[in-house]
Parts: sequence; structure tokens; C-alpha cells
Amino acid sequence: MGSLPEPEVHFSNKTPLGIRFIQHVKRSKLSFRSHQAFVLTVTFFAYTCYHAARKTTSVVKSALDPQSSPEVGLNIMPWKALNLESSPGNSSSRILGNGWAPFNGVDGTELLGDLDVAFLAVYAVGMYFSGHLGDRMNLRIFLTIGMLGTGLFTSLFGVGYWLKIHSFYYFLVFQMLAGLLQSTGWPSVVAVVGNWFGKSKRGLIMGIWNAHTSIGNISGSLIASSLLSYGWGWSFVVPGLIIAFVGLVVFLFLPVSPESVRAEQEDDILDSPRKNGEEIREPFLRSDSDDVDKAVGFIEAWKIPGVAPFALCLFFAKLVAYTFLYWLPFYISHTAIDGKYLSSGAAGNLSTIFDIGGVLGGVLAGHISDRLNARAITAASFMYGAIPALYLYRSYGHVSLGMNIMLMFITGMFVNGPYALITTAVSADLGTHSSLKGSSRGLATVTAIIDGTGSVGAAIGPLLTGYISATSWNNVFTMLMGAALVAGLLLTRLVIAEVASKIEESRLHTRSQVAGELDV
Repeated sequence: MGSLPEPEVHFSNKTPLGIRFIQHVKRSKLSFRSHQAFVLTVTFFAYTCYHAARKTTSVVKSALDPQSSPEVGLNIMPWKALNLESSPGNSSSRILGNGWAPFNGVDGTELLGDLDVAFLAVYAVGMYFSGHLGDRMNLRIFLTIGMLGTGLFTSLFGVGYWLKIHSFYYFLVFQMLAGLLQSTGWPSVVAVVGNWFGKSKRGLIMGIWNAHTSIGNISGSLIASSLLSYGWGWSFVVPGLIIAFVGLVVFLFLPVSPESVRAEQEDDILDSPRKNGEEIREPFLRSDSDDVDKAVGFIEAWKIPGVAPFALCLFFAKLVAYTFLYWLPFYISHTAIDGKYLSSGAAGNLSTIFDIGGVLGGVLAGHISDRLNARAITAASFMYGAIPALYLYRSYGHVSLGMNIMLMFITGMFVNGPYALITTAVSADLGTHSSLKGSSRGLATVTAIIDGTGSVGAAIGPLLTGYISATSWNNVFTMLMGAALVAGLLLTRLVIAEVASKIEESRLHTRSQVAGELDV
């Protein structure tokens, strides 16, 4: 069969090799809509792997520190949770495993908390630098390096199991290195998605796309829990290998902007930047000789209206969210539900209900904020709603497994909703704010500032929980409810501004209607 006489398509040397190969084989360009779907899919799986690798530590905690952790009880999957057959137990009747030194000592819980804060502290600091670098270099290469490095250091943490390493500093160093490499992920994927989508439906699109956070937590929990019986090292090595593999896929196939693959934007394309009247941003991948706009500086990005209050709000929102991320399986395994204690694996499986609620919360928050065109009102409302949800989960979650699942789902929805909204749609909005005067190179920097500030709170929450939980889990939940309240209050000025704007819009609409009736 003879080849069609089509002109040869020339691609930039920045075009991913996989894209060049596929398009040369097909001898035709993908539609802009197809590129958008492809970018969403690749970045979705990329960040799913980041969270799956991050989640394993929380599941393995009970295996490392089995003190007061049940090794007998309910070995269940969350969707089978209502069919229970197990005898009641209490803390004195549990069978304790040997654990893993040095985490199985009297200070094991504190050491695990130190690992969390070390990871998240380095992650938070690295986030600021990652955003700065992300706006100045090849995002595809940058993201690939981060994923391969994360896979390497996550796996090396698990290798300590086979090498029979019991030095706390071995695990500490690799947790910190993993945290540093993990910081490359979020600014990169948000910047890439922001390059391909306009603003009109950004909240809904990114709300759905941000389900990767919860899907990553769920898959990480299920993978780690299922591998615990073979040795806790596998719970780290397998997610590490998975994220490394997906990193190679990113390197070969991810187009970071329409210009990088010369994608032509159709007039009727859904939510493209051009259709929404936004300036098409220049690609992030270019040579030094190109005539480019100046990247936004760190201080300049902080001065963008709305960045500071949303960043501080996220500080407290992520404090709550990451306390659940790192301690929820541990909390479940140490709490008698209807008089029964769950095993470490079962607790990890059950904790995925929180993330399933988070998926719905992220989608709802994005959709509501799009419909109302009010990001601050939506985020603050969800944070205030998280307060009674946290109280009810602590007070009544132990009554029955069904009650625990329902309240955990609701809590996940309210806690993860604003967290998802601020880290996606809000960051993308502010990264293309009108005050930047057309500069397109602030998206990764703004994203990094907001999420980096939130990550400081994410480090503090699990650290405090490691110490406070030793005295009382009631005090932990009091801390979380206080953090949710402060998060909502920090958006008060923006909420007032949005309410005033809505009132003014309503008045203008009423006046126009009255004027129209008078003309008739």
C-alpha cells in the first residue's frame, strides 16, 4: 500500500520522543482535544504515583511499631467491611509482633513522627526551589528526574528490610531525599495542565483531575497493605518501581504545552485558552536564544493579590489533611470499633474511605466554585464544614463500622475539598493573574509558593500528632478542629470581597432589568 503524499510534519527538538514517534507513524497530528485528554491522563497517573509512594509509610507504621497494634482482628477490605466475623478484643489481649528496631521501642511513635516531619519539612523547602526551577527549565525533564529519584529513594528505604538495617539515620536520610525529589511533582504537573486549559471550567476540570491525590492514597494503601504479609520492604519497593516506570512514560510522551508539539487550537475546542480570551502562553521548553518573557520572581509572586491568604489557608488545611494521610491507619488500628480492633492491613484498607470522600469533595468544590465564580467562599465553607465533621468522627466513629465509614467519608469530603481546590484551580488562576501583565512564567512559582507553604503545615501536623496522641487522641482532634477554623478565617477578607462583588452584580442585573422594562 503506497504512502499518502502528505507533507512531512516537523517537530521542535523539545518535542517528547514518544510523541514524535507516534505522530510520524500515524502521519497526522492529534487534535487539540486529544492532546488535552492525553495530558490530563499522563499527569493524572504521574501524580497518582507520587501519592501512592508517599502513602506507604502510614500503612507500614503499625508493622514497624506494633506496640498496642493488633495483629489479630479484622482482616477486611473496605467494601466488605460491613460483614464482620471477629471476636471482641481489647488492648491487653492483643498479640504484639516484634516490629522493627529502632521503631519498636518505647519511643517508636515519636521516631515515626520524626520521619514524617523530616520528609515533609524537606518537601516544603524543596517545593519553593522546585517552583523556581520549574519556570526556568524543561518541565518534562524536571518531572522525569523527580519521579525516577522518588522511585529510587523510596525503594532504598524498603531495601533496609532485606539488609536488616536498624539505624534510624538510614531511614531518616532516605525519607528526606525522597521528600526532596517528591517536591518536583506538584509545581510541574499543575504548570503543564495550566498550559493546556483555560479558566472557564478550570475548577471542575482540575477538581476531577485532582482525584489523583485520593486515588494515589487509595492505591498506595491497598498496595502497601497487600504486601505487608510478604515483608514490609515490598510495601516500599513496589510503589518505587511503579513511579520510576511512569517517570519513563512521562519522559517519552508528555507534551508540556501546545507549542511544544505545534498543536493547532480549534475554534470550538472545549475550554482552550484561546477560546476563553486568554493569551496563549509560550512553551516552558525553549532555548536561551529565544525571545522570552521574564520569569516571575519569588517575591513578586508573593505580592500577587490572593496568593498570601490562600497560601496561609492551605498551611492549616494541609495540616489537617496530612495528619489524616500519615496517621489515620494508625489511629484506626488503635481504636476499638464496636468493641473490635482492626489489624494493620485492615486499618490501612479501611482508611481509603477517607480518600474516596476526598475525591467527591474535590469535584464538588471545583464545580461549586465554577458555578459561583467564588473560590474563597467555597474553600472557606468547606473548611468550616470540616469542624463538625471532625467532631462527629471522633465522638461517634467507634460506635459501629458502618458509622465509622459514613463519618470518615464525610470528613474526607470536607477536609480534602478545599485542599484540592486551592492547590489546583486557585493556584492556576493566581499563576495567570492579570497583575503579571501578560507574563506566562509564574505558574510553577505561584503553585510552589502556595503548596510549599501548605506543606510546612503538612509537616507540623503529623509531628505534633506523634507527640499529642501519646497523651490523648481527643487533643489531636481538638488541634485539627482549631486548624480548620483558622484556615477558614484566613480567607475572611477574600470572602467579604467576593460577597460584595456578588451583591454588586445582583444590583447591576436588577437595574438593567428595570431599565429594560421601562424602555418597553
